[in-house]
Amino acid sequence: MCARFASRATTATARATSLDDVGVNTDVLIWHLRGYPQATRRLDELGALTLSAISWLEVLQGMRNKAELLAVKKMLDKRSARLLPVTEAITLLATELMESLTLSRGLQMGDALIAATAIEHQLPMLTANVKYFGAVAGLTVEAFVP
Repeated sequence: MCARFASRATTATARATSLDDVGVNTDVLIWHLRGYPQATRRLDELGALTLSAISWLEVLQGMRNKAELLAVKKMLDKRSARLLPVTEAITLLATELMESLTLSRGLQMGDALIAATAIEHQLPMLTANVKYFGAVAGLTVEAFVP
């Protein structure tokens, strides 16, 4: 991980402070990395890229080689990415979300943790995955259409 991104990972606990503060879901990052101009334009509008540690791990999981990994790290650094760690409060909230939405809506662990992170940090969530995130009480969803 690049030094700038790594340092943000350990210190990113601030609440949303401006209209530009939006939690970016993994799907939007993937659309951007695949070269979809709509995703790139929307990310360009953000002051900085803010994402859950879980979104970062999901992106890492999809890496095919070291060159791709380095390119993603460079992009995150260029966009002044802020990584929000999973805390005890986020874990407890994600557990509550899963208990209420896994059976009825199919909410998975990663999405529950990402949603809980956005709620804990009072961030709206930019995502194309409104099926799951739209059902989460207390979460403002900004729908992204790829």
